[in-house]
Formats: sequence, structure tokens, C-alpha cells
Amino acid sequence: MRIGGEPVTAAATREIAIPYDGTPVATVYEASKEHVEAAVAAAVTAAPLMRELTLDERASILRRAYQKTLDRRDDLALSISSESGKPLREARLEVERASQTLLFSAEEAHRLAGEVVPMEASPAGKGRWAMTLREPLGVIAAITPFNFPLNLPMHKIGPAIAAGNAIVHKPASATPISALKMAAILEECGLPKGALNVVTGPGGTIGDLLSCHPKIAMVTFTGSVEVGLRIRSLAGMKRVTLELGSNSAVILADDANLDEAVPRCVTGGFAHSGQVCISVQRIFVDRKIRGVFLERFVEAVRKLKIGHPHDPATEVSSLITVKDAERVEGWIAEAVQSGAKLLTGGSRRHATVEPAVLTDVPPHARISCKEAFGPLVAVNSFDTLDEAVGMLNASDDGLQAGIYTRDLEKAFTAARKVHVGGFMINDVPQYRADHMPYGGVKLSGTGREGPKYAVEEMTEIKLVCWKP
Repeated sequence: MRIGGEPVTAAATREIAIPYDGTPVATVYEASKEHVEAAVAAAVTAAPLMRELTLDERASILRRAYQKTLDRRDDLALSISSESGKPLREARLEVERASQTLLFSAEEAHRLAGEVVPMEASPAGKGRWAMTLREPLGVIAAITPFNFPLNLPMHKIGPAIAAGNAIVHKPASATPISALKMAAILEECGLPKGALNVVTGPGGTIGDLLSCHPKIAMVTFTGSVEVGLRIRSLAGMKRVTLELGSNSAVILADDANLDEAVPRCVTGGFAHSGQVCISVQRIFVDRKIRGVFLERFVEAVRKLKIGHPHDPATEVSSLITVKDAERVEGWIAEAVQSGAKLLTGGSRRHATVEPAVLTDVPPHARISCKEAFGPLVAVNSFDTLDEAVGMLNASDDGLQAGIYTRDLEKAFTAARKVHVGGFMINDVPQYRADHMPYGGVKLSGTGREGPKYAVEEMTEIKLVCWKP
């Protein structure tokens, strides 16, 4: 672990293995309550140092980390692929995105500013002058998931540094390697000791300790709804940002460009075996084009290469655990028993599930209303746009969604009616550029990520009013 800028061991250990075949790749230590306390104490000590760094000093650290991340892209990509089971081609892309997230965070450090308040707009303000300042919160707890073990932490750590905060990072139990390597990189780049502490181990224990710790000013979490609700209940008056996943859907109108929509739906549905919060899980296709879409979509899905994550040709590898693969297998069986038709895929070998496409899935099946986090896509038909929007909105989640259509009126009608945090026109909901606002509504969470918006969440406004 990394506490106070130093490597720290513990009595308990955990083996990290490649999910695809169980090959061991590392052994990490598991934090005790005492380690968590030490990490928070180190962050509390470093917080004043972070606050005093100039905006340019913060930006310089982040820019150096951006370059070092690129310099070590091969090593970091191999770590991501090994610990998460992500195909190497996707892991390399994640490293590129993480470096961009750091660069965007550096730019936001330079933009951290308040505003002049026009006091004389009020009779009571005559002769007074005021401005606002944006100040760091102090110590931020970042709790991150397994599916993007480098980029999602950078979406929390980069903006926290830009805002002048200290951090305690708790990575997913299954994927701590890249987080530990990134902490070392940031320290090499001049981050003060104790400004970023990484504690590894069971999420329930460590997450609870951080969420209710009196010295933690904010918790930023990406993960399940159940854990997010628990964090919110424990956090009290702390600031909380929650990104809790989704059951993302895309609408294909009768004028959709299938040359673009089909490959994007394949990528959107099966990248990282569907273990992406904004994976395409539901496709609503106009009945007029249902047949041609399904024929082309199923054919493309069957061509996906399944294999070891280190094989550069692999497009689909395993889920994070055998238990998760068994869960997905069970959801597919449940949908079929409920009347859905399985057009392709669904077979399981160890932790790998063959990409599955189902049609005519009833609304009560878990595939229709819960987050599958696996390689399966449900395709249902509609006759009117309002019908499609109604089926899409029936989910309790609302992270991102999309529509394919050449009709602007149709596109923006859907954009207004769909209840999500982000709506993509002529793309799938899995689209994300790392500087854009990102977050959901309903059970998909609260707050927004993207460096500019995360910095806003991680600072507080102070008013300074002057009477001459």
C-alpha cells in the first residue's frame, strides 16, 4: 500500500489473478482499520500543503504525470489487462484516456477561479465590493471499481489534485495494481507525501470506515447502487458524488444509418464483456427495420474473437469472476424461460460468457430492468417513438442513452423526453469523452464527473465582501 508516501505492508494478503484463467499475477496487502486511520492521518497532514500549492504547481504535477503515464503505457496496459481481464487493445486505450484525464485536470487547475459579485445590484450593497473564492474541501475519499482501474481513479484523483485536496484512494479489491503504480508515478512527479494514499482490501470494511470518518470531507464513489446507498447513509453531512451504473439503451429509428449503428452497437454492447456502466444493454429498434438490423447485428456479434486478454487479437475475454459469469448465465436462462428468444451466444466457460443477443425480452426479466454488467444485449421492437421512449424510461436507472436517426425533430424530441444524465444522438450510450459532464439521474447516482465538473464538486465557495 502507499501511506504517507511510503510503501506499507500488512498481515493479511490477497492474490490477484487473471480472471480469464486464474493465473496469479500479484500479491497485495489488505488494510486493517489501523491502516485506514494512518492513511487518513497522512492525508490530513498533507491537506494544508496541497492547499498552499499554487494553481500552476498543481497543474505542473498533473502535466508531468500525463507524460509519465504515456511513457509507461505498455506496462500500465499490461497491468490493467492482467488484473481486470480487459483485452489488451482496450487496456491500451484506457491508458491513453487516463493520461488525457490528467491533462484535462491540469487545465482545470489553471481555471480555478471565483467571480465578482455585483453588490450594488441591491440597495443594501451600495459602496460594497465582493468576490467568491473556490477553496479545497480537505481530504477526499475515492472508492473506485474494477472495470476501469486506471481511468476512473484518475477522474477522481486528477480533479482532487487540481482543486488542492488530499486523497485516500480505495481501489477495487480485484484490481489494485494499476492504482498503486499510478500513486508512485504521481509522487515521482512532485505530489507531496501523503497527498495520495492507497489502501487495498475489502470494500465493505474500508469503504465504511472512510464513509463515516470525521476527517473525510467528501466521498466520491463509482460502483453498485446497493453500496452507493450505504455510503450515502453513512456519510452524514459529507459531500458525496455517486456514479452507480445503468441499464443503458439505444433507440434505432426507421431511418437509422445501420452502417454506423450496427458496429457501434456491437462495440457498445460487448467491449470489456459488457462490464461498462454505459454498455448497450437494451436496443429498441423500429419494427420496420427489425429484420435487417438483427441479421446484421447477430452476424457481427458472432465474428467477435474470444480469447486470452493478453492476445492482441482478442476482442472479448472473461468477466471479472466466475461468480459473475454464472450470474449472467442465469439471467440469460431466466429471460429465455420468460419467453425471450436467444439468437446467439450465452454459453459459459470458466469466467467467460459468449456474447449473447436476445429478442422479445419481457419487461419484468432482469435483463430488461437491472444492470447486467455482462456480454448480453436485449433487442425489442417498437412502432412509435413515444413507445420506445416509454420502454427506455421504464428503468430505475438513468445514466446515458442514445438514438440513431436522420430526423432532427425526432432526435431532439427523444432528447427532451428521455430521463438520463447524458443523451447521444447518432451514437451509442457508451460514448464518453473524458472532459464532458458525466453522471446520472434516478438510481444512477448524484453529482457529475469530468474534470471541470468534478473540481466544482471538490471545492466550496467562500464569499469575501469588502466595505471600504
